[in-house]
Amino acid sequence: MLRCQDVSEQATDYMEHALPVRQWLAVRFHLLICSMCRAYMDQLRKTTRLLARGHLPPPPPDVERRLLDASSRPPVEQPPPEPPV
Repeated sequence: MLRCQDVSEQATDYMEHALPVRQWLAVRFHLLICSMCRAYMDQLRKTTRLLARGHLPPPPPDVERRLLDASSRPPVEQPPPEPPV
C-alpha cells in the first residue's frame, strides 16, 4: 500500500502516464481511498493547466514586494517542539 508521500513523489509521472502499469494502478487505488491526495492531484492538474497557458498575470505590487521582502530575510528559527507528556 502506498503512503501519501509516495503518491506525491510519483504525481508527475502518474499524470504523464510514465509509471509502469502496476505502479500506476497502485497510485490510482490510493487516490480512490485518500481524499487528501485526490485534492493534491486536482491542485497539481489545475496548476499544470494554468502554467500551460503561458500567460500569468503579474502579482499586485504589494504582494510582489512582500514576497521579495520575505525571501530576503533569514529564516526564523523555531524552538524545538515540546516532548509529549
